Amino acid sequence: MIHQPHHTLLHKLKTMKSHTLISLTIFLFLTTTTILVSSEPPVCGREANGALCPSHILCCSQWGFCGTNDAYCGPGCQSGPCFGAVGSLVNLSLFNEMLKHRDDPICPARGFYKYDDFLVSGNSFEGFSTTGDEDTRKREIAAFLAQTSHQTTGGWREEPYTWGYCKKEERSNAYECEPSDEYPCAPNKQYYGRGPMKIKYNIVYGKAGEALGVDLLNHPELVAKKGKISFDTAFWYWMTPNPPMPSCHDAITGGWTPSEEDEEAGRLAGFGATTNIINGVAECGQGPNANAEDRIGYYKRYCDMLGVSYGDNLDCQKAKPYSFTSKAVQDMK
Repeated sequence: MIHQPHHTLLHKLKTMKSHTLISLTIFLFLTTTTILVSSEPPVCGREANGALCPSHILCCSQWGFCGTNDAYCGPGCQSGPCFGAVGSLVNLSLFNEMLKHRDDPICPARGFYKYDDFLVSGNSFEGFSTTGDEDTRKREIAAFLAQTSHQTTGGWREEPYTWGYCKKEERSNAYECEPSDEYPCAPNKQYYGRGPMKIKYNIVYGKAGEALGVDLLNHPELVAKKGKISFDTAFWYWMTPNPPMPSCHDAITGGWTPSEEDEEAGRLAGFGATTNIINGVAECGQGPNANAEDRIGYYKRYCDMLGVSYGDNLDCQKAKPYSFTSKAVQDMK
């Protein structure tokens, strides 16, 4: 055994104490700093009346502060490019290119559909664009934007699949009212299609409003007046199953396994299933259909822009539509 001189051991002990003291000082400084930071009022999110961070590169943390690392963009992130969420896959530039004509002068919805509302709304629905691997997440975003782009399309055929989100409501005077004790039609209110998913009928407005905490039964016009509410109704529809139909979310992310009856009816998971859910009675089980093909065209363009393959079962030509006794329950487009 080699014995070290006494003064050497003493020096090492002093050095260790010095390092410990420095570490403790740093810890106390960081703790104090954290306390000081956390004592500041929140600047974004729920704690700040839904305010957004001043830049699109910043995330709003679960505590209501803006930043760019995991503490802000990780679990609980409320808006911005949250890790694994909408903003990390579709930035402002890509969003504008996907929906490049939405603010064109000929579009009735110009200035209505904003990227920030899309982000905040999408991130508020658990599972949207965060389910599965990266390819699955990209396909879901492509599918959602494709279906809603078709629903709101406008413009010229010379540049196809670039005119999504041109409209925010149908040009209709129809009341679209069905008898319902639970969701009775309000006097002088119309329930025609509004928003990215063009929800219609009093029953659908009532259910959506109930889920979102907004009185859409008595104020259906809010879907065409408030951008955030408009996106909320579309994401609510996308994420909500309507038995016997699965949700569009489950149909495109692998969360739905077709039953034996579904398989016999030709209903398989994939983009085609989302078309069947949205408007199957009019577009599915009848061979080629122009509207269904338009939806696929949008989907392919968006998948290409996101750099992801299309997946299987894009069409619903051989898939039987679901049967419903009430048109309001089926036709939620």
